[in-house]
Amino acid sequence: MADASPVIAVRNLTKSFSGKTVVNKLSLQINPGEIYGFLGPNGSGKTTFIRMLSGLLRPDSGSGTCLGFDILRESGKIKPLIGYMAQRFSLYEDLSVRENLNFMARIYRINNMRRTVDETVERMGLSRFANQLAGTLSGGWKQRLALSACLLHRPRLLLLDEPTAGVDPKARRDFWDDIYSLAAEGVTSLISTHYMDEAERCHRLAYLAYGDLLVSGTADEVVSRSGLKTRAVSGANLHLLSPELKPLAGVEQVVPFGSTLHVSGHDEELLDQSLNSLKNGKYTWQKIDANLEEVFISLMQEREGG
Repeated sequence: MADASPVIAVRNLTKSFSGKTVVNKLSLQINPGEIYGFLGPNGSGKTTFIRMLSGLLRPDSGSGTCLGFDILRESGKIKPLIGYMAQRFSLYEDLSVRENLNFMARIYRINNMRRTVDETVERMGLSRFANQLAGTLSGGWKQRLALSACLLHRPRLLLLDEPTAGVDPKARRDFWDDIYSLAAEGVTSLISTHYMDEAERCHRLAYLAYGDLLVSGTADEVVSRSGLKTRAVSGANLHLLSPELKPLAGVEQVVPFGSTLHVSGHDEELLDQSLNSLKNGKYTWQKIDANLEEVFISLMQEREGG
């Protein structure tokens, strides 16, 4: 029977720099084979948390385990079992794809290095680029090479820090296909991202702001628990309507969305009353489900007292 123990389980994890708390008493649990999304604005503590899990940073306080090992006392045992992918491309641009993978295989002290590299090149679709300098690859293929390097030693856990930043939609889709395939094989992934469509692909997600965990759960749970109500407003010259809506009672957000305005708030009665006060016949509105982006903006507004 497979071990069902959490891959990551941390409690009250805290880290400060120069007196500023970057991660504040963060507690969460991630299960085997789970794709866990980590979201939040820049400076929210996502990268710091990932580095604490990987053993690159030591927490100031709190406790936790990663792959069954204590993150404070046994970080040396954790490092060989994870694949860590930083925000920026960190391989050697003046080496070829194969040379980079050979180098990483030596660092991981992989047996049957040539076979392992060959299998990885084939699996990740890098064969036609094998002898090409890494620095000449497109952003998407650099990302794919970086992910390949993370997988050489067959890690049980991937820690991926904004891995799809700056790559094209096709490369992003291919990346997520890879992550789902790995999850089916039992590999767990913790992925920080700014993309709402990527967050919706995760089994569960957490949203951080200024070091605090604001919400966690599945995308549907996060939206449902927010209590946010959204209306899609249609009509002519919506750009003129937007500033009129913002000060109305019950209106907390007004966001252009294609040919409509998404108007959101928590007080459904007040929101609808305000929308009903619009000029008759000029504009129409209908109820729609709030989306993740609207929920996260609402959380930030509450966090900032706005």
